Amino acid sequence: MTITGTEAYEAMRAHHQVLGEQLSARVSAVSAAAAAGRPHEAAVAGLIAYLAGEILPHAAAEETTIYPAAAALDGLAGAVGEMTAEHTILSEAAGRLAEAADAAGAARRAEEIARLFAGHVAKENDILLPALLASDVADLPELLAGMHRRTVQAAQASPAEAAPAADPQATVLSLLLQAATALARTGQADRACRLAAAAWAALREPRPDLAVEVTAALHGLARHAGGAPAQAGPAGGNPAVRTPASDPDLDVRDLPPARRHEAIFAAYHALTPGTGFVLVNDHDPKPLRYQFEAEHAGQFTWDYLEDGPQTWRVRIGRPLTATPSGAGETGGAGSDGEDGGGQEPDLDVRQLPHGQRHDAIFTAYRALRPGRGFVLASDHDPLPLRSQFEAQYRGQFTWDYVEAGPGTWRVRIGRASA
Repeated sequence: MTITGTEAYEAMRAHHQVLGEQLSARVSAVSAAAAAGRPHEAAVAGLIAYLAGEILPHAAAEETTIYPAAAALDGLAGAVGEMTAEHTILSEAAGRLAEAADAAGAARRAEEIARLFAGHVAKENDILLPALLASDVADLPELLAGMHRRTVQAAQASPAEAAPAADPQATVLSLLLQAATALARTGQADRACRLAAAAWAALREPRPDLAVEVTAALHGLARHAGGAPAQAGPAGGNPAVRTPASDPDLDVRDLPPARRHEAIFAAYHALTPGTGFVLVNDHDPKPLRYQFEAEHAGQFTWDYLEDGPQTWRVRIGRPLTATPSGAGETGGAGSDGEDGGGQEPDLDVRQLPHGQRHDAIFTAYRALRPGRGFVLASDHDPLPLRSQFEAQYRGQFTWDYVEAGPGTWRVRIGRASA
């Protein structure tokens, strides 16, 4: 069915009205929850989901259809540039909403989004659409059809469907990842990666199943990020500790992808200040760096030694000013005091799935320097692990019980000096 330019014009204005009304209803829900002192998280999640699923895809579709057509008309290029910038501001506002610390802050940011969208739509209705309707060269019905195609494609490319309501954490995570994906599509990939990494850090211990999903999503988001994330603190090269020639390699290329990040973090936790290891990987480990930023900001160093295209080598270290993960706890038998002031870092595997524990422990061991060690914390006597050490590293390791049950076993595992 063919429509006229006027009908396309009215359809666009009507769609703007629906978007505005739906957005206002969700903003009001956030504001009402904040004013009444009720839990506001569900209302915020609903608003973020609407922004990610409707508003931002609509904005992206406009930038490839009606905006170029309007920019070609006399006197409108400046207005189009201003409206494109407002799309970026809108996506940033969505990111700030996801980061809101409390109900009052969420309400303020939600109301900011409503004001921004209302003013933006008014410009489109009063300036762009009338000019396109009056133009002899713009085909408004075709532009409307193009917007519809773009919006459908964006919806089909959305991440996984929201989880069942019986798992609210999974539902909120799904909505957050949708918002992060929308941010990445609008040029805010670095912010999207930081949001996802922050979610990973919050879920890693209480919900490792969801943390794995975030890691997978982070790999997709990181492909849109231009460079490595900026690191506050010593990461990026500290001359006092940058000694890659003497650091052991940690080659994770043979590990299943789902186990790599946990193995790398286990090796990091086993480091003492001033030491490091060289990560060997088959892709740029940018997603891993975002996770380090979220969980260990200012407490790690990160130096690229080889940058693809087949192999990436990154020296990851713990700076001299960092605090070991086991600081303040018993160092364990066999601690020699070198570099770490007598403290041995803990490697607590009790939160890991049983199928991943031994991989993490052996990875941490391989990253040790001779004479160094870590204290393994487990929920059972790790005798089977000792048998594996005997089979693979006979005469090359030390094994000292620090605590022998009944609820917790702590064993100091070290790499022999000789």
